[in-house]
Amino acid sequence: MTGKVLVTDYVHNDLIEGLQQMGYTVDYDRTITYDNVKMIIHDYAGIVINSKVKMDATTIDLAPQLQWIARLGSGLEIIDLPYAASKGIHVYNSPEGNRNAVAEHAIGMLLCLQNQIIRGDGDVRAMAWDREARRGRELMHKTIGIIGLGNTGTALATKLRSWDMRLLAHDPYIQHPPASTTGVELVSLPYLQAQADIISLHVPLTPLTLELINSDFLSKCKHGVILMNTSRGKVVDIGAVLSSIERQMIGGLCLDVFPNEKTQTYTEEEIGMYNRLYSRDDVVLTPHVAGWTDESLQRIAEVLLWKIKADIS
Repeated sequence: MTGKVLVTDYVHNDLIEGLQQMGYTVDYDRTITYDNVKMIIHDYAGIVINSKVKMDATTIDLAPQLQWIARLGSGLEIIDLPYAASKGIHVYNSPEGNRNAVAEHAIGMLLCLQNQIIRGDGDVRAMAWDREARRGRELMHKTIGIIGLGNTGTALATKLRSWDMRLLAHDPYIQHPPASTTGVELVSLPYLQAQADIISLHVPLTPLTLELINSDFLSKCKHGVILMNTSRGKVVDIGAVLSSIERQMIGGLCLDVFPNEKTQTYTEEEIGMYNRLYSRDDVVLTPHVAGWTDESLQRIAEVLLWKIKADIS
């Protein structure tokens, strides 16, 4: 295999070395901008991207030699899939690489919320000691509704099988739960909304899931539901969720992803909205790191390399 590959974001060295062993010349530039990618992409047979580089039709047209696009992680909304297919360009993503990390992170956020771990940590650091104020809530016998039973949803369900919880899942594209999720009830979305004490989102961003969680959705959920999102920020209407939690319709919120993650671009309205969110004790927030572990970095590299080899070699 000959040709050049452009790697535009931080990857494990296994991917670099593996591509070189396949015969590719690899240009690895973690600081490259999207505009610079468009200026040089005509030279490349392959490109490895993360969220900062979008492979839309315009960019693809600038790459006449392009044979494949590899996405670090899962989200394919940054790639014009039909247009890439029309050009004979292969597209690979790697949700298998970070599904375990996302599932573990989701559980960690939920435990932090239910057991007031962040607030308790703050108390101890401030030399305060009010145990009763930090009394937690157990997950045993609670009902969790998982929306999206793909890689990360399945990983979460598999981990929670031994937690003595009732596991519901909704996924219109799956008729039967995977074998690893024995005991999960595949149900309709209205049933899940009515039954779940906790709802965890594991869906891609598509026209159907854009602001799926809005005022209407929340009005049909069980009062006091806990909402978790480790999928895509724009799946959730933050304003609607904030309004619901302020009115105590929602009992808690765990967010790893946000509709706008470029804080320097926030409008005054967004700043006000997020400041209200940040001030709440019933909210746990992390900066889009659910799939961001040392192990997932290597596993993503292994998954992508395996897929590229299987298809191209």
